[in-house]
Amino acid sequence: MANLKEVRGRIVSVKSTQQITKAMKMVAAAKLRRAQNRMMQMRPYAQKLSQILQNVTASLVGDDFESEYSAVRTEEKILIVTITSDKGLCGAFNTYVLRAMQGLLDTTYSKQNAQGNVTVMPIGKRALDYVSRRKIQSVNEYSDIFSQKELTFDYVRQAAEYAMEHFVEENFDKVEIVYNEFKNVATQIVRVEQFLPIVSLTETAEVKSTKPSLKKKEEFNTTVDYVFEPGKKEILADLIPQSLKTQFYSRILESNASEQGARMTAMDKATENAGELLKDLKLSYNRARQANITKEILEIVGGAEALEQG
Repeated sequence: MANLKEVRGRIVSVKSTQQITKAMKMVAAAKLRRAQNRMMQMRPYAQKLSQILQNVTASLVGDDFESEYSAVRTEEKILIVTITSDKGLCGAFNTYVLRAMQGLLDTTYSKQNAQGNVTVMPIGKRALDYVSRRKIQSVNEYSDIFSQKELTFDYVRQAAEYAMEHFVEENFDKVEIVYNEFKNVATQIVRVEQFLPIVSLTETAEVKSTKPSLKKKEEFNTTVDYVFEPGKKEILADLIPQSLKTQFYSRILESNASEQGARMTAMDKATENAGELLKDLKLSYNRARQANITKEILEIVGGAEALEQG
């Protein structure tokens, strides 16, 4: 059994750690509130923009319109955007994302990876450290997004524009995004989504190529009849890039809120574990103290008996 000094030292150390985890939980809760507000404010705009895009796209069925962002090519060169955090102490938040990214490298795009045709865009220092340690081909210019004072659209859109421009220039045939989607404070869902080419326009092109019947055309009819100025194609040409950048920014906000939620949960659990450990240490301390008291009493009684016999 450990002596009293060692147990007292451990109790002091655990109490200090518990105070730190409590403070980190409060900080994460404050950051989570701000991150949730940004995310919730962004969602209606992103959803409405996506709705307008689908509306305009559906109304162009039968017309000769193809977007440069909907070009489907042989998947030879791949870009994987991996969104993690800058800091740790957030449970398995980063581990699950990096594991999903590694799964893409080892299974889905193993052939392209063996040929050196898979590039990773790490966003967050944890993803940057991961690709650096394993010497994975990467684009590191935008890994400091979460290091900025303010997580603004103006800075995030530069990363989206990089992926979009290189896709149009055929430097990449497909762009995937791996991130944590925010469900609630305690739950984050790892998502692997296709960013480019645009899925909705691709599906529209497939329906158009099969010469849909009247029934299929009715499926694409919009419930609201808009007046387009200057024209549907011109609007769609400007709307698609804006929608892609908004979608990219939305994924960044989702990951940021998920990070704070994961950190808050991890620190709350750490605080509870510290409390349980303190109970065990105090119990050990009391047992050691009682054992010392019993030993001292026995020594006193033994000494008294020795004096009486002497």
